[in-house]
Amino acid sequence: MHEDLRKLRRPGIALPHSGRRPVSRPASSGYILAMASREDIDFTYTLTDRLFRLSVGELADFSGAKYDGDFSLTLEEAQRRKHEFVAAQLGVPSGGRILDLGCGWGAMLAFFRARGISGVGVTLSRGQQAADRRHGLDVQLMDARAVTAATFGTFDGVISLGAFEHFCSIEEWQAGRQDAIYAAFFRNVASLLPPGGRFFLQTMVFGPNMIPYEAIDMHAPHLSDGHVLALLQKTFPGSWLPYGSEQIERNAEPHFRLVAKESGRLDYIETIRQWRARFGQRSWHKLLLYARLVPRYLTSHDFRQAFVSGVSANTIAFQRQLFEHYRLVFEKRREPA
Repeated sequence: MHEDLRKLRRPGIALPHSGRRPVSRPASSGYILAMASREDIDFTYTLTDRLFRLSVGELADFSGAKYDGDFSLTLEEAQRRKHEFVAAQLGVPSGGRILDLGCGWGAMLAFFRARGISGVGVTLSRGQQAADRRHGLDVQLMDARAVTAATFGTFDGVISLGAFEHFCSIEEWQAGRQDAIYAAFFRNVASLLPPGGRFFLQTMVFGPNMIPYEAIDMHAPHLSDGHVLALLQKTFPGSWLPYGSEQIERNAEPHFRLVAKESGRLDYIETIRQWRARFGQRSWHKLLLYARLVPRYLTSHDFRQAFVSGVSANTIAFQRQLFEHYRLVFEKRREPA
């Protein structure tokens, strides 16, 4: 077992065995031991781009909303509550500048723009980039892990909602590189901010009931933990989560101090419920879109398992605490730790 994984052991978490040989991706992807590739991200997000916008709206969030226990809120109200929370934590004034790493369909960029704050976003999804640019947002197609001060300059605040879970692949974790990847990412983010500047991170992590990697199997009993996680690997290829918020905090610590942390697990369960209801609403536009996807359904086993299994694997993973979800606010240290 790698030393970094040994440090993560604590009661209630079964750590995956790390002695497996790393599995290389097909050469056609262009990535070996890499984070979720552009092809992986396009499979998950570009393929669903138009369906998402038809169901949830233009410039909508594809990350957990913030209900704070009040599940009478509409999805839009809970997302707005999250936007206000992020803005309050960053404290960027009008005329300032923010960076959104993994900006999705531009919800946060549009929110800050309405407040007189300019923003730059990055994504690996071509569908998301095209949709964002139609709304006049400055969104670039690139790896969020590679952004430094030399890329777009410096910013008054940095955010990343729902992208961090794609920053490490199974292959990279198997090679013992997960901590190094996160440490390098936080070093880059620190280069983008002035001392005292803040970084808001929202991400899924493995929860206290996470199972060993070897138990994740499409042939495991239907809806067992192993089967549910295997379905999620089909939906989000190339992605492996952090082991609790502690792994994130440890790698951020040399450059940042943690100023706020809260769980959004129950909020995410309700967010997914709302999304599924929206996706289930029928329209002629959606029916035409589904018709265009019939060839993909007939020819791609991965597509059928990822998108038309009829199972909300994410919901089950959160309910069983295989996954947790956190909002983390970091402040750049004035002197490195």
